[in-house]
Amino acid sequence: MAKKLEDMSLEELWQLFPIFLEEHNKDWTAWYVEESRRIQSFLPANQLYKMHHIGSTSIEGIWAKPIIDILLEIPRTEDMDSIKRELLEHGYLLMSESEGRMSFNKGYTLQGFAKRVFHLHLRYYGDHDELYFRDYLKDHPAVAKDYEQLKLILWKKYEHNRDAYTEAKTGFIRQYTQKAQKLYKRRYDNKLA
Repeated sequence: MAKKLEDMSLEELWQLFPIFLEEHNKDWTAWYVEESRRIQSFLPANQLYKMHHIGSTSIEGIWAKPIIDILLEIPRTEDMDSIKRELLEHGYLLMSESEGRMSFNKGYTLQGFAKRVFHLHLRYYGDHDELYFRDYLKDHPAVAKDYEQLKLILWKKYEHNRDAYTEAKTGFIRQYTQKAQKLYKRRYDNKLA
């Protein structure tokens, strides 16, 4: 009897879905646009505040895991569980949830990664530090290259341990997110409470 992804241990999942990086692919932006339009086609407009392409695939010129990260911000008045149900009905898998946050993925199969893989981060409006980090890297290509080098070093070390790979990048991300927040002040925090 074949296992389901949700029945696999973390170690089994890390073996099936290892960390791997590739050169920037110009198609990643188009994949984000297509998927964001697809999401907008099934979620009611009042449940959407804004969608953003985040993560390394949104930074031109640096190596990245070929996984499109999407940040979906919703108004604080909306029910996150109803959006969760819609996303599950439309092919997303819930990976984790905590207070005011849910993470989904799409493109993970029992045979490994599909051609297009997405991580969707569902948050209430204003919970978006990733935007500051993304913009800082876009505006500071030397820092983006430093981030790329860090990821290339960590790739082989943590190829089959996604949590350790993510944790090892945290200090770098935090440092430049804080710089970006000071530099850009409240760039994203001026609408919709």
